[in-house]
Amino acid sequence: MLVALLLLLALSNEVRVNGDSDGRQCEVNPALKPRPHTVSILEFGAVGDGKTLNTIAFQNAIFYLKSFADKGGAQLYVPPGTWLTQSFNLTSHLTLFLEKGAVILGSQDPFHWEVVDPLPSYGRGVEVPGGRYQSLVNGYMLHDVVITGNNGIIDGMGLGWWELFSSHSLNYSRPHLIELVASNRVVVSNLTFLNAPAYSIHPVYCSNVHIHNVSISAPQESPYTIGIVPDSSDHVCIEDCVIATGYDAISLKSGWDEYGIAYGRPTENVHIRRVHLQAYSGSTIAFGSDMSGGISNILVENVHLYNSKSGIEFRTMRGRGGYMKEIIISDIEMENIYTAMAATGYCGSHPDDKFDPNALPLLDHIILQDMIGTNITIAGSFAGLQESPFTNICLSNVTLSINSVSSIPWECSNVSGFSDSVLPKPCPDLETLSDCLSLLSIKGKTAVM
Repeated sequence: MLVALLLLLALSNEVRVNGDSDGRQCEVNPALKPRPHTVSILEFGAVGDGKTLNTIAFQNAIFYLKSFADKGGAQLYVPPGTWLTQSFNLTSHLTLFLEKGAVILGSQDPFHWEVVDPLPSYGRGVEVPGGRYQSLVNGYMLHDVVITGNNGIIDGMGLGWWELFSSHSLNYSRPHLIELVASNRVVVSNLTFLNAPAYSIHPVYCSNVHIHNVSISAPQESPYTIGIVPDSSDHVCIEDCVIATGYDAISLKSGWDEYGIAYGRPTENVHIRRVHLQAYSGSTIAFGSDMSGGISNILVENVHLYNSKSGIEFRTMRGRGGYMKEIIISDIEMENIYTAMAATGYCGSHPDDKFDPNALPLLDHIILQDMIGTNITIAGSFAGLQESPFTNICLSNVTLSINSVSSIPWECSNVSGFSDSVLPKPCPDLETLSDCLSLLSIKGKTAVM
């Protein structure tokens, strides 16, 4: 068994050497150069009293700053104050800077939120068929966008939206705080995000996204609020963040059933490190269940997970298609987690009746290593599909302290893999050495670390 573990660790080192950008996207930090032009939102008639609607001021300021795109870009400065607004769109080569004491406040009136088309990889609104409310801060096909500040705040005032969702009264799917679509070179940093109607930060179809030093919070009773959602995006870094939400803290996605399969854009080359995560009713780090475009080449390291229903969870179901593979999760500390690790092939719903029930998802080549946990109820729950079992689930150096509530620390079906130095002892399904040694066939850019 020791020989096997050494081979597995050697493999991890080989993958680090051969992987894309050493697999560590966060090492490729963008250099943020000062913009040569700066204007204040005050110059466009904005009033920071928390009552005056400032949408036109934001729109006019950003329209004006578009003229500096070919001159090194520009910065929109938001000074201390409470700036009530509807949705507004950013432009390329722009920095939106929120000073300390500045609060961008989302209007609570749904009539103030424009309705936009569903994302093509979802085919419809996720919560309600049809369109969806446009998010508070938006960007489409942009390049070189920075949303930052001196710990300013973006507050979605989500209570009204949560009540509409819970009472099944939504006309369209809920908006997010920030959504950037088909954009490249995006930075979100040094801000606090509060009370998102649904997601706080949603990069979709994006490349080269760096999210760091942000704080995200939503009450534990807020329904299906999620912190950061990399969605059909690549080369993403999430680091040095603190997130506490009602559902998932970080959730990786890539489209829904036949729409995600047809769109065919995976989430890949994602690096998550040095984050503190809490997810009241969901998972601190979730993969799926909307993963029809595929999720691969993911590195998660140096993470603290606490006071949550689930620690690390892979979700999928029949009809999803797609894959989740070449994922390495290491150096994890867990406290007060009900289920430390989970993977299920029975999670989610379908957008309509046009999905292909024969589109089976693949879950393969997952490494979970160097993990400790205290006050854990269930160490692991792995339930693959009979037609498409979960394979090559590799565990090493995992020590979980199980509380007295637990009667069965492990639950396994239709799964195979390898384990070494794992306490409590896992299911026999996770002691098949040959499965994980097949990882040695991974070469070059198909590897993560």
